[in-house]
Amino acid sequence: MKKVLLLFAFALTLLTASGQKQAYVIYNAKGKKVSYKKMLKILEKKDMVLFGELHNNPIAHWLQYELTADLYAKRQLILGAEMIETDNQDELNDYLSGKIDYKALDSTARLWNNHKTDYAPLVDFAKDSNLVFVASNVPRRYASMVYKGGFEALDSLPVQEKEWIAPLPIAFDPELPGYQNILKMMGDHGSPTLVMAQAIKDATMAHFILQNYKEGSLFLHYNGAYHSNDYEGILWYLQMERPDLEYGTISTVTQENVHELEEENRNMADFIICVDQNMTTTY
Repeated sequence: MKKVLLLFAFALTLLTASGQKQAYVIYNAKGKKVSYKKMLKILEKKDMVLFGELHNNPIAHWLQYELTADLYAKRQLILGAEMIETDNQDELNDYLSGKIDYKALDSTARLWNNHKTDYAPLVDFAKDSNLVFVASNVPRRYASMVYKGGFEALDSLPVQEKEWIAPLPIAFDPELPGYQNILKMMGDHGSPTLVMAQAIKDATMAHFILQNYKEGSLFLHYNGAYHSNDYEGILWYLQMERPDLEYGTISTVTQENVHELEEENRNMADFIICVDQNMTTTY
């Protein structure tokens, strides 16, 4: 997989150097083009970085790996991801320590369908580098419970199961623009509990990021862009608990023309990776 990533990066470099179409451009929040080197220089000084991806975007996955490797060369890293749920942390730890192989991990943990192609390289980087990798997302069955019955549905959970979610009661602001946009996008299918189900994910990821953070380290977290866009979602919960930390955010968008960041894609993160919309997807 590493060889594939290196070949992919080499091909992108050749295309850019030869004056061919660019696959992506990195922008700052204001829409100004910035180099990868500049982004790295800024992010390496942060306490936490939220890398917001499009789950099926190969450019985002490639840059996640590159950023991880480059930050590791400069800082003590802790990694974490939305893509593995908190109640699978033991299985993930067994894989990282070498107690089980990938086949066993795949059979015991609820890995995403694209884990092998898109997230396994990141987990393996942690394994090879002896890094902590945090399974941060709420188990999906609890998000489903919230969607059906609101936060109150979680009150009856056994104490042990409550350890896999953010502490109750959950702080919640339904008026946040990001949550309001969910309702608009869903139209007639939107509901207050749908937004709560999003919030329980954001709150739980933030909780386990903070629970595993160590002073002096940089926590790099991979999540869907919508969980950290517009400085909301996970970041809202992080800043509420630890306003003293320095945060960095990345988002990923697609456009027909990557050479100018569209107005609607500005100010959603410190850095925006703008990918050609014709880029192939991983699924």
